[in-house]
Amino acid sequence: MKVKLYTQAEDYSRQFNEASAEEVLSFFLHQYKGKIVQATSMGAEDQVLTHMICAIDKSTRIITLDTGRLFQETYDLIAKTNIHFNINIEIYFPDNTKVEEMVKEKGINLFYESVENRKLCCGIRKNEPLNRALQGMNVWICGLRKDQTVARFYNKVVEWDDQHGLFKINPLINWTEKQVWNYIREQNIPYNVLHDRGFPSIGCQPCTRAILPGEDSRSGRWWWEKEDNKECGLHNQE
Repeated sequence: MKVKLYTQAEDYSRQFNEASAEEVLSFFLHQYKGKIVQATSMGAEDQVLTHMICAIDKSTRIITLDTGRLFQETYDLIAKTNIHFNINIEIYFPDNTKVEEMVKEKGINLFYESVENRKLCCGIRKNEPLNRALQGMNVWICGLRKDQTVARFYNKVVEWDDQHGLFKINPLINWTEKQVWNYIREQNIPYNVLHDRGFPSIGCQPCTRAILPGEDSRSGRWWWEKEDNKECGLHNQE
């Protein structure tokens, strides 16, 4: 069965390799209606996808993760996005017992002490809630782009996500950052105001900083770590 699903993902990827983001979304939103979800981090790319999804099928599930350590600007954007599109983004929270145990054992800012601690925190605050949000789904929609990181250069428009047991689609995989922002401005889409303050990538508040001119767009995430560790585990490559 797994081989068949991998093959199906490869077939889809070839089929939609040259398709527009809207064409990709339109096919999967109709083909997998009721079994497809957008997992948004409220970043610029995800806001573009939310706009496209709402234009095609506003009943599509859209979820986001509240780790408990987000910027206030991110919370403000969730509220603004709900109003702008007349939707209700589902918010998933981490298991409070697991968070309490982790903090009791490791400390409130454990993530600064080691990569192992940071990945533990991401696992409890992000990965576990995402796993719950994806249960029963066949497809999840992501805002990955090839030029975000070296690792993401190898992502495809459609992939089989063995970690979560479903198809992952990346409709904006071949978009540039310029295309994203041109679309946001043309369509008047709400976005996180932190982007105007030097934050190209926005995660949890203690783990995200503004970047300096010339720095990689992901260098503001977990900036105290080496460059080869800049993922939280949601988009692990097999």
